[in-house]
Amino acid sequence: MKAGNFSDTPEFLLLGLTGDPELQPILFELFLSMYMVTVLGNLLIILAVSSDSRLHTPMYFFLSFLSSVDIGFTSTTMPKMLVNIQAQTLSISYTGCLTQICFVLFFAGLENGILVMMAYDRFVAICHPLRYKVIMNPKLCGLLLLLSFIISLLDALLHTSMALQLTFCTDLEIPHFFCELAHILRLACSDILINNILVYLVTSLLGVIPLSGIIFSYTQIVSSVMKIPSASGKYKAFSICGSHLIIVSLFYGTGFGVYLSSAETHSSRKGAIASVMYTAVTPMLNPFIYSLRNKDMLKALRKLVPRIPSFH
Repeated sequence: MKAGNFSDTPEFLLLGLTGDPELQPILFELFLSMYMVTVLGNLLIILAVSSDSRLHTPMYFFLSFLSSVDIGFTSTTMPKMLVNIQAQTLSISYTGCLTQICFVLFFAGLENGILVMMAYDRFVAICHPLRYKVIMNPKLCGLLLLLSFIISLLDALLHTSMALQLTFCTDLEIPHFFCELAHILRLACSDILINNILVYLVTSLLGVIPLSGIIFSYTQIVSSVMKIPSASGKYKAFSICGSHLIIVSLFYGTGFGVYLSSAETHSSRKGAIASVMYTAVTPMLNPFIYSLRNKDMLKALRKLVPRIPSFH
């Protein structure tokens, strides 16, 4: 088979979620609705946090950045899928594919980092409440975000620059609705040993270590909460962490599920369907999870949208 560098490859073919033409209009309407809800919901969170002085705290500061990342994450993949469905085409240029890989890795890394920061914020708030304002000062919050930004950017640039060195054969079909690094590596004709080593190394460093930090934070939180004598105090403490725990479970659970699915089914679309959870469903659910049971957030949202109902 004829091989060529990444830059010599004219285009890849994104096979999407299904090849059934009768399902394409349904998928288009479904994912367009999901995308609009995701963007609108997360924009409302950002506007609510920025407009209400009561929400100018580290927890909501991180939440607004999480909403920004979710908008960027979904905007990297879903618009191209919608355009392909509407135009009845499967193609994506090598430049577009490389761009998707870079931004997916960047936004996934940022979300990972922000979830760790939010866990640390909850740890300090519950385990060291008297020192909370001193520890979680604006300078530290800004430095943590900057560090996460730099690490995520370097990770994305490292993998995309390595992908540029790959050569590809004539089989350029990707059983996915966006360009994912794992699928690109499977299509390569050249040696991908170094690429795989980097993937496993970075996944260990930027996946396992942050998750371990989150688990450690919550073991300390649970230990502190169990020392609270009143049941109402325990409930209040756990309710503060509930939304974050749900998001962490969705993000890491679906992320690990996707890679386990991909490892078992190299050429099918099952992995693509599983990817919908962390690229589309989780960003769409985040605003609802963080707002529906949060009285302060609901008050701020009702100032922006007066018709939002009250939940008790």
